[in-house]
Amino acid sequence: MVWRAVIMKKKVDTAKFLREELEKNKIIVVPGVFNPLSAMLVESMGFKAVYVSGAAVTASLGLPDIGLITMDEMVRAVKYIADAVDIPVIVDADTGYGEAMNVVRAVREFEKAGAAAIQIEDQVLPKKCGHLAGKKLIDPLEMAKKIKAATEARTNPDLVIIARTDARGVSGFEDAVKRAKIYLEVGADVIFPEALESEEEFKEFAERVDAFLLANMTEFGKSPIISFKRLEEMGYNMAIYPVTLLRLAMACMREGLIKLMEDGSQEKMISKMFTRKELYHLIHYNEYEDFDKKISDEVEEGVRKVWIG
Repeated sequence: MVWRAVIMKKKVDTAKFLREELEKNKIIVVPGVFNPLSAMLVESMGFKAVYVSGAAVTASLGLPDIGLITMDEMVRAVKYIADAVDIPVIVDADTGYGEAMNVVRAVREFEKAGAAAIQIEDQVLPKKCGHLAGKKLIDPLEMAKKIKAATEARTNPDLVIIARTDARGVSGFEDAVKRAKIYLEVGADVIFPEALESEEEFKEFAERVDAFLLANMTEFGKSPIISFKRLEEMGYNMAIYPVTLLRLAMACMREGLIKLMEDGSQEKMISKMFTRKELYHLIHYNEYEDFDKKISDEVEEGVRKVWIG
């Protein structure tokens, strides 16, 4: 990915850009991505940010979302993605990979990898998917220490710290509201109430928690699917779709494999495919070739002058 930094335009301060977008009070629609190519597609379609979903990245490695991948693995994935796009990268950092001091290291590593925002949740480690039963929470004061540590650890003051609470599915809606207010008090920039169970709960939470708010519109979970326009009306500033692209991709690949076995070739599916031209355009193939030609021409010209001279 160093190639892109050499060939493409200089990267902007994506954390500052994300904060500026939040201040506009218009909802930011954030698709979840699981590799650089999916992130590049999101950027090319005009979205203003990507969400590196722990669930999606973990699933792409053939593992369940129960805290099995390490911080180093996630940092590596984030670096590849952040190097590939110029829009803000929001990172799902699970529980922060430990206690407050672990959070400090996680923030520093993700920041170096190119993150514009880091999300930390108040589950115990190992965590579970936010929409499954059996979750357990840490004490809110322990989570507050993690949030405070994250704010102290960032080297870029614009890095956005997102505090997620899973309390709704464990200790109830009221506890989720109380925890959100505690996390705001110690410096969280955005509150993420996970797994609210009705549109009315989303509305009430927004009315009672005065903060930038993130809504998770994952499929097949406890929360209803609500349009991002409606979420904006209720006061939400971001809507994430963490596993949408992965689920779409898997379903399309399965359909293609079935057709391949049934028909004996991929001929009938060609019209549904990303063309070679489209793929090359997305990954900036021609710019790599142009750069290679530029280097070759300049070196040959320089060598020729020395040789002749």
